Amino acid sequence: MALFLLAALPAGSAAAADARNGREIAGRWCAECHAVAEGERGSDAAPSLPQIARDRGADARWLRAWLVAPHPPMPNLDLSRSDVDDLVAYLERLAR
Repeated sequence: MALFLLAALPAGSAAAADARNGREIAGRWCAECHAVAEGERGSDAAPSLPQIARDRGADARWLRAWLVAPHPPMPNLDLSRSDVDDLVAYLERLAR
């Protein structure tokens, strides 16, 4: 029964997520195309992560879905649940 209750909870926990690690993951996986922070440059075709964060606000469900099943031409990042939670925490921080 406890396992069922845990599975019903939303993915990740804001308290457990590490926005600093999310920034590092973004630098490793996203920086080739997206500006990862304010004042940085990405490709002309990709929106900056701060812009995505502002447009989506703290919509963690949308952000998680986007990271787990990215659209082409984004690569399949095959991120762990923990990495996704950390990236979402970083994007939520950018939204503020």
